[in-house]
Amino acid sequence: MAANFLTKEGYQKLQHELEHLKTVRRNEVAERLHQAIEEGNKLSEDPEYEAAKNEQAFIEGRIIELELLLASARIIEDGSRSVVQLGARVTIKETGTPAEVYTIVGEAEANPRAGKISHLSPLGKALLDHKAGDSVEVMAPSGPFKVKIQKVE
Repeated sequence: MAANFLTKEGYQKLQHELEHLKTVRRNEVAERLHQAIEEGNKLSEDPEYEAAKNEQAFIEGRIIELELLLASARIIEDGSRSVVQLGARVTIKETGTPAEVYTIVGEAEANPRAGKISHLSPLGKALLDHKAGDSVEVMAPSGPFKVKIQKVE
């Protein structure tokens, strides 16, 4: 099983989601299903019953996904960095644009809008193992571009 790299914060967030699904959401959906059955309607034609069954399937699938992800998780260690690696906070600048700050994380935690990019993304791959002052070429789907690494934390 391949390792899933997570920050401590990301690991805790996924653990919290798993616990919430198991203890709260699972019970809510079970109650909705129970209510639909007690009402005695023809279940095959009851839209609430169908919606609850679909939601139950989604929740159970997500629980399995989270359990597998957390079982194979490797926590990214915090610490001082001189080169870009998993867990690093990197400030980059492309010519003619404002500086951008990203944290390099594993795929499961990636969220570019929140400033978290996967180490397997084109930008993440290009930045890995470089240091402040380096210029790197990023092979993006829209075409290559260059960025300069201003700071690595």
